[in-house]
Amino acid sequence: MGLFNNSDGIKMKMLMLGLDGAGKTTILYRMKLNEYVNTVPTIGFNVEDLEYKNLKMTIWDIGGQGSIRKLWRYYYDGTQAVIFVVDTSDRDRIEMAKEEIHGLMNDPSLAGAKLLVFANKMDIAQISVRDLSNKLELNRLKTDWHIQGAIAMTGDGLFDGFDWISKAIKEKK
Repeated sequence: MGLFNNSDGIKMKMLMLGLDGAGKTTILYRMKLNEYVNTVPTIGFNVEDLEYKNLKMTIWDIGGQGSIRKLWRYYYDGTQAVIFVVDTSDRDRIEMAKEEIHGLMNDPSLAGAKLLVFANKMDIAQISVRDLSNKLELNRLKTDWHIQGAIAMTGDGLFDGFDWISKAIKEKK
């Protein structure tokens, strides 16, 4: 695929995290295959290698059910970026997403990791990207972060988010 063809890229490990049903796996396969793939809830993890611009990424998409979230920390070692996916139509769980984001980004194992928050499902959003950023209290984080509105099913916003990661990682090197 023409979008992922840089053989001299920076190699990095990324985690794709978020509550169950947020759209993590849909984003992963939209980026990998450049098409919508109907997915089922991830029990465990999916792992895929992607190339985008200057990045050669190994992305670990880990399930977001409560029992699996307790295991996320076992994947932190060596992670340079975290993609956290939030379902913008699920207002009842935004507070839970905030707690998860702050818990993981305050873990010493993720010190220095970049954070990309995909505000997913903007086509049916119950909140704006700005309001979501405020509710998630992203400005309190001590890491480089970016929030990007997205629609995983169509791919809207995904390249913008990966552009930010590409630039942020390149600046770090």
